[in-house]
Amino acid sequence: MAPPRRRATRADAQDNRARIIEIARAAFTDAPDATLQSIAKAAGVGQGTMYRHFAHREALLLAVYREDVEALIGAAPRLLAEYEPLEALRRWFARLAAYGRIKHGASLAVEAATRADLGSQYYPPVIAALGALLAAGKDAGSLRPDADADEVLLLVSFLWRADGGPDWQERTRHMLGIVVDGLRTGADG
Repeated sequence: MAPPRRRATRADAQDNRARIIEIARAAFTDAPDATLQSIAKAAGVGQGTMYRHFAHREALLLAVYREDVEALIGAAPRLLAEYEPLEALRRWFARLAAYGRIKHGASLAVEAATRADLGSQYYPPVIAALGALLAAGKDAGSLRPDADADEVLLLVSFLWRADGGPDWQERTRHMLGIVVDGLRTGADG
């Protein structure tokens, strides 16, 4: 007997799922303890719809995590196609900062991702994306030749450790400026 065929997801179901993830991203950033019920209400969907897409809160946290990391990875080549390497790196760092802010606000997503071993799944592509940005800057002569993607990512890990005080955006921008200036050619002494 043939296995049952899986039905294609209806467009409205896909729209509901995307809306739930978008609302959840904002909710988890503002209130890490946001409930599935509050997110369903804000997304304009019923409890049944919410639980059809996400059986539990951790599943929703993982979906937000996956989408954010995949968007971060995909941004690197688009930024390099549109901007000179140093500006592309600066803009990628800004996206990383936004992701770090979400990650800080929803630290449970990181715990869930770790339990699901998504950290090891996404780390290599994130390093590859950052490596491509750094390589383009090195090739253009604007970044120091010893800049290593693993070390740079470790260096900017402050993004998800910084407190969320009222001036977090300005502080993040300032600290990223220091990092980028340190990566410039000639900054190695």
